[in-house]
Amino acid sequence: MNNSIYSFPLPANEPVKSYLKGSPEREALEAELKRQKKTVVEIPLIIDGKEVRTGDMGEVVMPHDHGHVLARYHKAGEKEVKMAIDAALRARKEWSELDWTVRATIMLKIADLIAGKYRALINASCMLGQSKNIYQAEIDAACETVDFFRYNVAFASKIYSTQPKSAPGQINSVEYRGLEGFVLAVSPFNFTSIASNLNMSPVLMGNTTVWKTSTTAILSNYYLMKIYEEAGLPAGVVNFLCGSGALIGKHTLESPDLAGIHFTGSSATFNTLWRQVGERIGQYKSYPRLVGETGGKDFIFVHPSANAEEVANAAFCGAFEFQGQKCSAASRMYAPKSLWNDILEGIRRRADEVSMGDVCDFDNFINAVIDETSFDNISSYIEYAKAAPDAEIVVGGKCDKSKGYFVEPTVIQTSNPHFKSIEEEIFGPVLTVYVYEDADLEDAIKLCDTTSPYGLTGAVFGRDRVAVQKVADALRYTAGNFYINDKPTGAVVGMQPFGGSRASGTNDKAGGEFNLIRWVIPRAIKETLVSPTEYRYTYMK
Repeated sequence: MNNSIYSFPLPANEPVKSYLKGSPEREALEAELKRQKKTVVEIPLIIDGKEVRTGDMGEVVMPHDHGHVLARYHKAGEKEVKMAIDAALRARKEWSELDWTVRATIMLKIADLIAGKYRALINASCMLGQSKNIYQAEIDAACETVDFFRYNVAFASKIYSTQPKSAPGQINSVEYRGLEGFVLAVSPFNFTSIASNLNMSPVLMGNTTVWKTSTTAILSNYYLMKIYEEAGLPAGVVNFLCGSGALIGKHTLESPDLAGIHFTGSSATFNTLWRQVGERIGQYKSYPRLVGETGGKDFIFVHPSANAEEVANAAFCGAFEFQGQKCSAASRMYAPKSLWNDILEGIRRRADEVSMGDVCDFDNFINAVIDETSFDNISSYIEYAKAAPDAEIVVGGKCDKSKGYFVEPTVIQTSNPHFKSIEEEIFGPVLTVYVYEDADLEDAIKLCDTTSPYGLTGAVFGRDRVAVQKVADALRYTAGNFYINDKPTGAVVGMQPFGGSRASGTNDKAGGEFNLIRWVIPRAIKETLVSPTEYRYTYMK
């Protein structure tokens, strides 16, 4: 028996590759993009380690060329959902009782496979299926996914080593048990790394999952699942389901063995899941752990002392990278009148310089939004602004879905601090700006704090550091991830653990030990070495 005591130190973050012309990583990626574009993959469900085909099919298309089919996938029905639950429950005992370092070695092997052998595969599938350019795919599907695995092992090591003190005649310890049941993992389209972590952070801590994949990220998610299997993840630990969220949610939430939900998606969906769990709370064997990262209406607040060029760059990148489809993307900005013209000129210049189109043209900075539903929703806000008397489109505003779902980077300037697009989540490349009078700084700060129900990310810009701190203090509860003189996107695992509160979720901070602790039930154990036989207190003798 291996009785070594393992210590997993904090790792270095996975380096972001440059993909310069002629580099090995670029050549490998170009070849993989060509291969995947020529292939139509049949994607089965994977339940208890077996491929399951239902014949009820859906298609995966490229958002930037929606006539091009990348894959066809099988949809789960009630039977398959119940099969997945049963498989997760069968696998749970052995997996949860396995030496945690064995679980850790599987996680680290997955990280190495993604960082090396399958880097081009996972990046290409993310680019084609989710319309990310090279850089956005690289920092997500490759680097952040790898970082989650490696850092989580180090965080788990820290958790397991946290033990109470003992005393003469007694030995005390804490056992960190996996949850009693299965975890439902509900993943979004926008980050492949998040889809992975929603499953694998509970799995590392001894749990098994039923995975409801996003219908618009199935290709990259399927390849993740195949990599897990290659790394030695046992059958039934993760069960891969495609299909209707309502159907999968209904049957998983009806199970008395539901032990937790790990979720990233819309606030409305998470609210529905929370309400349904509450309505059934008496039927569960334990109180399910509900961990969710939901919507955002993320802001940039500009102090009059800020550098206009720095703000323009942060606003452009923060609002328009990956077409604004990040939970953290800047979607509202409060700018002082004294700086606004210079900021706007900087945003316009960048918008004029970038190109938009197919991800396989590596010069394109902007690509497509994820699907037609998203396109129609985003374009409706733009059309609303065009017709509104208290708003003006000052950058972009064009939309075209004839071949792909393309929306220009768009800036709306409004004189109404409660304009529709400054209050409501859009999840697209639309930034709404309210220009305040410099003398009305305090009122603008209050507007920023009270306008949105969300509390995910935000940023403040200014060179007057004392004034900036006052703004940051006033906006203390507006964001779970707050940035000073930087865009409100780009959290890195191990550096900025991510999550928000208010209507943005439970703030359990993916990328930190805070998240992992939600997936265990601690058991405190006291062992008395010599049991007493005298019942009388000392003063009674």
